[in-house]
Amino acid sequence: MMKKTLVSLALAGTAAAAADAPDPYLWLEDVGGARALEWVAAHNAASTGLITRDPAFETMFGQIRAILDSSERIPYVTRMGPYFYNFWRDGEHPRGLWRRTLPAQYGKAAPEWETVLDLDALAKAENENWVWKGQQCRYPERDRCLISLSRGGADAVVVREFDLPGKTFVSDGFQLPEAKSDVHWVDRNSIFVGTDFGPGSLTDSGYPRDVRLWRRGTPLAAAAVVFSGARSDVSVGGYVSQRPGYRREIILRSPSFFSGEYWLRRDAHLDRIAVPDDAQIDFFGAQLLVQLRSDWQADAGTAFKAGSLLATDFDGFQAGKRDFQVLFEPSERTALDGFAVTRTHVVLSILDHVKGRLAEWRFEAGAWKRRDVAAPEFGSLGIAALDHGETDEYFLTHVDFLTPDSLDLATAGTDLRHRLKQRPAFFDARGLAIDQFEAASRDGTRVPYFIVKPRDLALDGSHPTLLYGYGGFEVALTPSYPAAAGKAWLEKGGVYVVANIRGGGEFGPRWHAAALKEKRQNAYDDFVAVAQDLIARGITRPPRLGIMGGSNGGLLMGVMLTQHPELFGAVVCQVPLLDMRRYNHLLAGASWMGEYGDPDDADQWAYIRRYSPYQNLRGGTAYPNILFTTSTRDDRVHPGHARKMMARMEELGVKNVWYYENTEGGHAGAADNRQAAFMSALEYSFLWKMLGAK
Repeated sequence: MMKKTLVSLALAGTAAAAADAPDPYLWLEDVGGARALEWVAAHNAASTGLITRDPAFETMFGQIRAILDSSERIPYVTRMGPYFYNFWRDGEHPRGLWRRTLPAQYGKAAPEWETVLDLDALAKAENENWVWKGQQCRYPERDRCLISLSRGGADAVVVREFDLPGKTFVSDGFQLPEAKSDVHWVDRNSIFVGTDFGPGSLTDSGYPRDVRLWRRGTPLAAAAVVFSGARSDVSVGGYVSQRPGYRREIILRSPSFFSGEYWLRRDAHLDRIAVPDDAQIDFFGAQLLVQLRSDWQADAGTAFKAGSLLATDFDGFQAGKRDFQVLFEPSERTALDGFAVTRTHVVLSILDHVKGRLAEWRFEAGAWKRRDVAAPEFGSLGIAALDHGETDEYFLTHVDFLTPDSLDLATAGTDLRHRLKQRPAFFDARGLAIDQFEAASRDGTRVPYFIVKPRDLALDGSHPTLLYGYGGFEVALTPSYPAAAGKAWLEKGGVYVVANIRGGGEFGPRWHAAALKEKRQNAYDDFVAVAQDLIARGITRPPRLGIMGGSNGGLLMGVMLTQHPELFGAVVCQVPLLDMRRYNHLLAGASWMGEYGDPDDADQWAYIRRYSPYQNLRGGTAYPNILFTTSTRDDRVHPGHARKMMARMEELGVKNVWYYENTEGGHAGAADNRQAAFMSALEYSFLWKMLGAK
């Protein structure tokens, strides 16, 4: 034990010393600094000059933009009162239109839309680069909305009250200056608000620390504090859960990204809702719904598995009763993907070996009754209730890698559904097939992955292959229709692969927990296993294998670059985390310590240090071709990660490295369809250039 302790201390000391070495590129963390932006401009020019000079680039850019701007895309809607509302961007409206139509119109091929707010006109009139960030409208009246507008796509927003019947902003209504605010209606004349009230009002992650009650006609500064969290929390917020016959005011304190305390507010008094800290709650009439992230010993004789969905009488639960009905319990290869609450049913979307299926529960005469719902057997299924579950109708979507998404209006309690919309095919899928394989990770875990390829593919290792991954935050990568990748990659002869590595949610919370903190390397070993399996099957070989990922997936790309440079011919690393020594001090980084750990703690830095890409670059290494992309306006993942990684690689003499930073776009990387198409064309052109065009 003593020897082990001494070795651990020595390793921690070595890692700390390396981490504390001066970073010569800290100046690149100055997001809008003149020197940093000059550096960005120079690198953008070099990269675009190399990639866009290819005659095929403009064609690809035009094709992808046509897909994004197409009027034949499905205009997904939410129902509020008598209308279906949709936010729509196309070539004529790059900033977008918030619009509405009647349900009878929506089912037509060309519905008649009424414009509610023209964001392009607003941006022009106010000389602002507005990007739509959504609306939150008062229920059930639907008379006033709180609209969030971002400058350039950042997470920070300006909030303004909007009169829906009059389709105008309320001049003397609720308004908030730019901040990472959280707002929800309490009644017509008051809202829950969390925002930047000055020093001490934000958490270390940059989100609201307080929930306040702001009454109409009073100064924002006079809003009364309802609840305060700690500086170390991720955030604190308040909202109203309201469905026909039931109204509950809820305060949520989130000490970490994956934990929360729920409080019921009644008559200005707060009562704790004593579910596990990492559980999530919802309501169905008088019933409380509890979704578990970890195993729960509810009482001395009752235990429930992580990933389960439970139901119980809410008032009874608050009184101390623990009488639960299990609506879902995961198996080895199943997980709850989500659920929707209709008037009389809870409809479950379930992943079965990463493919969707549906089930529903009806509560009547004090008991729950289950029914399986007939649905397509392959692909992803999405469900969404209509307007707070006032009816038993719900939207059902289906999609897979070769089948464009469809939208049906379904009715709970039956298998009846009506096709509302079907997106047309945007690439030629003739001759293509979808397979699902498994690779054995280093510890023996079976890791599934989807592959889209020509049906008669010769297994000679010659095929340009793009492997995509994420592996974090319990996000499941399920089948989707890759319109841009289909046009820019599959149609041109490439093979497309999606890896379902640990850290994601493909098999529920346990799949996520298997790559948390000190277990992070499992996700990276899984991705390597998929790459090696593709090579072993004769599908591709390293010079023809490209990889892509963004955000946490960008970190994955950085780890692949530094741990296994020999496996890949090209890497596209999008809006990435890369300097894991400083990530928790940059923008929202502190909120992710529940995922990665705290690098300021020597013991935790010891395992983070082993994979942190920025700290693991080495001179004299033959790195694959790599393109970093990020956004100046990304106020979630700091652009300094990508900037510093690029600078460090150049310092080491790496020549085959490129960089592009969009000056707008936020964490999504692009603020409109033109920018999104340009970024996408840049990335696919880079991949073809490096992996061999056909």
